[in-house]
Amino acid sequence: MAVQSVPEGEPEEPARSQISAGSAAADRDVTPAVDDLQALAMPRQAGPGQMPMWQLMFRVFLPFVGAYYLSFLFRTINATIAGSLTAEFGLSAGNLGLLTSVYFLTFAVAQIPIGILLDRHGPRLVQSAVLLAAAAGAALFAVSDHFLLLLAGRALIGLGVAAAMTSSLKALLLWFPGERVPLLNGLMIMMAASGAVTATLPADWLVASIGWRGLFNLLALGSLGCSLLIFLIVPKVVPASPSASGAAKIGLKTIYADPRFWRLAPLSATCIGTAWSLQGLWAASWFSDVDSLGRPALLQNLLMMAIALSVGALVLGVVADRLRRRGIGPGQLLSSVAILFIAAQSALIVRLPLPSGISWVFIASVGAATVLSYAVLAEYFPKEVAGRANAALNVFHIGGAFALQCLTGLVVQLWPPAGGHYPAIAYQAAFGVNVALQIAAAIWFMLPSRANAESSGEYSLFVERDLRRA
Repeated sequence: MAVQSVPEGEPEEPARSQISAGSAAADRDVTPAVDDLQALAMPRQAGPGQMPMWQLMFRVFLPFVGAYYLSFLFRTINATIAGSLTAEFGLSAGNLGLLTSVYFLTFAVAQIPIGILLDRHGPRLVQSAVLLAAAAGAALFAVSDHFLLLLAGRALIGLGVAAAMTSSLKALLLWFPGERVPLLNGLMIMMAASGAVTATLPADWLVASIGWRGLFNLLALGSLGCSLLIFLIVPKVVPASPSASGAAKIGLKTIYADPRFWRLAPLSATCIGTAWSLQGLWAASWFSDVDSLGRPALLQNLLMMAIALSVGALVLGVVADRLRRRGIGPGQLLSSVAILFIAAQSALIVRLPLPSGISWVFIASVGAATVLSYAVLAEYFPKEVAGRANAALNVFHIGGAFALQCLTGLVVQLWPPAGGHYPAIAYQAAFGVNVALQIAAAIWFMLPSRANAESSGEYSLFVERDLRRA
C-alpha cells in the first residue's frame, strides 16, 4: 500500500467542506468497512509521486512523534524535580506553580502565530525552527542560579514545543486519509505520551546520577537533534495558497465567530487544561502531602499516570473511530469523558474510601482527550485551515492549564504548611474550584441554545458557499 505524497511545487487538492451533516451521512452510507490498520495505508488518491507506507512512517510520522514526545516530557518533568528545585531555591507553592505554568503561558501565546505559519509554510519548517527555542531554554534552565533565570528557561521551553501538537496534527491531515485522523492522532499521542513516562522513574534515575542540571543538558541536545532530524528527512510539502483553496475565506475571525467553537472551547479547556495542570505538578504534591507517600511510591504513581495518558490516547482514538461508524460523533464521547472526569476529581475531594491512585489514573488519561476535541473541530473546518483552527482551540487548552495551575497554587498556599506539607483541605478547596468550572462548561456544551444551533447552520451554509466560489 502507498499513500499519496504532494511533490514540492505542486498544490494540494482543492479544499473540501467537512461541514455538511448530510454529506457526512452519505459518505458513511457508501464507505465500505475496512480494517483500521489497512485503512491507514490506503492512498488518498491515485496519481504519480506515491511514497511507500514504510517511508511515510519513518519520514513523517516518527519525526513528529519525536517532537511531541519532548513536549510531553517537558510538560511533566517538574513534578519529578519539584523537590530538588524547592530545596535548592526555597520555592513556595505559588512560586512553584508559576515556574511550572509559565511553560503553558508562552505555549499559549505562540499558538495563533504558529497556526498561521503552519498553514502558510507547512509543519516541516515550523516545527524544526521552533524546537531550537526549546533547546536554548533547556540549556538556560540547566545553568540557572536564580529563580528568574529558571523562569526564563522554562518560558523558552514552552515556546520551543508550542508547535508540537498542532504541527503533528497538520502533518497527519496533509499525508493521511482525513477520515482516519482520530485513530492516527490517538496512535501519535500514545507514542508521544511516553515522554510523560520518561519524566517519572527514568528521569529520577538520571537525576540521581547526573543531577537535574545534567538532565536538562541532555534534553537541550535532544531538542536540537530532533529539530535537525525533522528539517532533513521530512518531505517538503508546499501548502496550497489561500487564494487557490478558499482558505482566505476562513481566517481566525471566522473561526472565532463560529458559535460551535465557543460551545467546545470552555469544556475542552477546563477538562484537558486541568488534567495537564494536575499531572504536571499537583498530583505529586497530593501524593506527598495528602497521601503521605515516600519518594519511591510517589514516582510509581506518577509512572502509572503517565502510562494511563499514553494508553488513554490510543483507546480514545480507537473508540472515536468505531463510534463514528455507528453515527456517534466525537462530541458525544467528549461529554461522557467530561462527566467521568468530574466524578474522578470529586472522589478525591470528598476522600472516598478508595485508593486515590484509581482516580489519578483516570484524571491523567483525560489529558489525551485532545484526540476528541480536534476530531470535533475537524467536522467544522476544512484541512487547509486546520493549523489555524487547531491553534485557536489550543490557546484555550494551554491557557487553561496555565491559569488553573497558577490558581491551584494560589489557593493551596492560603493554608500554612505544617512540617513542609500543606493540609488536605487546601487541595480539596483548590480542586473544588476546578470542578465547579468544569460543571459549568459541561452544562454549556451539552445544552446549547436554539439560537446557537440556528446560527451554526447559517454559518455552515455561508462557509460552504464561499469555498465553492473559491
